[in-house]
Amino acid sequence: MKVSDLIVLWVCFCIFAAVALAHEGHAPLPGDTPPVAEPPPVGTRDARTWFTDTPLQDQNGETLRFYSDALENRVVLLNVIFTHCTDACPLVTRKLKEVRELLGDQAQDITFISLTSDPLRDTPAVLKAYTLKQGVDDPHWLFLTGDKALIDLVLRRIGQIVPSPEQHSTQLIVGDVANKRWSKIRPDAPAAAIAQRLQLLTMPVVGR
Repeated sequence: MKVSDLIVLWVCFCIFAAVALAHEGHAPLPGDTPPVAEPPPVGTRDARTWFTDTPLQDQNGETLRFYSDALENRVVLLNVIFTHCTDACPLVTRKLKEVRELLGDQAQDITFISLTSDPLRDTPAVLKAYTLKQGVDDPHWLFLTGDKALIDLVLRRIGQIVPSPEQHSTQLIVGDVANKRWSKIRPDAPAAAIAQRLQLLTMPVVGR
């Protein structure tokens, strides 16, 4: 990876971290400071090193490597939830279900990845039940959990430090992984606007 590419990747994550919002409906703990993304490790060579190939489990109990199996060469939408949330999380999940419906056949070209901020409760079986309840049991929508230390590592790499499940950001992160095109979207954006942003990311990059 070129030095310029590393700079682009780092700037993207600085942006992600700088405007991360606390979970709607939950007050931040006293003395909390906004999450700060870690700088890329010295000697970073590629996106796999940055995102890590941390093994996580999906809602079907399958073990997936975070970069190689969930991100590599995909157009993705990332968000963070926890299943016993009764306010923002189910609302965002329903919004994203609407986005996939608006995408139609193109939805199969875009992977949604919902990471739990509460891996101690959100086992694969609990996540599976959540997907069925919300009507989002979709092969192109991964709900990921795992060992807490591993989940915390992955969350830090997408710009989130989560002292408690309620304190995750509800921002949506969308990206064209292969071409290092990343941006954030507010969760209250219209479903049509989110779908349009994702459609743009599936289009070829001019000049490449």
